Amino acid sequence: MSLRGRVVAAHGRQYVVEQHDGTRLPCFPRGKRSEIACGDEVEFVRSGPDQGVIERIAPRRSLLYRSNEIRQKLIAANVDQLVLVVATEPAFSDELLTRAIVAAESQDIEILVILNKSDLADRLPAARRRLAILAGLGYRVIELCARDHAEDLRPFLGGRTSVLVGQSGMGKSTLVNALIPAAGAATREISQALDSGKHTTTHACLYHLDAASHLIDSPGLQEFGLGHLGRSEIEHAFREFRPWLGQCRFRDCRHDREPGCALRQALAAGQVDDDRFAAYHRIIAEQR
Repeated sequence: MSLRGRVVAAHGRQYVVEQHDGTRLPCFPRGKRSEIACGDEVEFVRSGPDQGVIERIAPRRSLLYRSNEIRQKLIAANVDQLVLVVATEPAFSDELLTRAIVAAESQDIEILVILNKSDLADRLPAARRRLAILAGLGYRVIELCARDHAEDLRPFLGGRTSVLVGQSGMGKSTLVNALIPAAGAATREISQALDSGKHTTTHACLYHLDAASHLIDSPGLQEFGLGHLGRSEIEHAFREFRPWLGQCRFRDCRHDREPGCALRQALAAGQVDDDRFAAYHRIIAEQR
């Protein structure tokens, strides 16, 4: 008999599926290829007393993932909000931040940026300056110290399924453990079910904040490939480009050296940020 549930942990080709009554079961995909992500709603059948096989993935409302010329890495499915965690130290990557935002914009996922370790007063001004361009574009940026004020984040998570993304060392695990005291126990339970013996940051894991609010913790990232996106999708994902898209003299303008490029005119007028424009071209160069 086919059963339904949601994937609450994903580690390689191993998954934990939670049914609506809270029962959890380790499951594997049918076949060699797996395109299942944490947060997916799935149908599965029991293949034994303590194991199941996933038969089908329900249609998704969103999918956040990264890809390069070799493979793709699914991060989370059916999320409403991407929570990007950066910190005053160690140094964070503007490039990774931009790329994750592009991936989220392409899926119409809301974006929230957290500047963690805001108690390090000597490092705070420089970090604020780096995030000012995002705040100026309308992205929500909040400052907090996860160790002492993680609760400041809770109002931004209500009624949503959010996914935490960031480089290692930014404080994602500290945030999760502060918001969800039982997260450590849940992680140990999941690791035991997966028989992975791994720490929480080696696999994506979904936690319940309340009946309507959920938080997916994902492994730390060092890169974010966007090989699955086309040029028009990438252009549109830079929200400040949108007023000028379709206004160039040439319909297939690459916003490089073509005459009559509306985007380059906006850049010259200071209406588009130099660093963001350069990041766009680096992403496009990869696609070629």
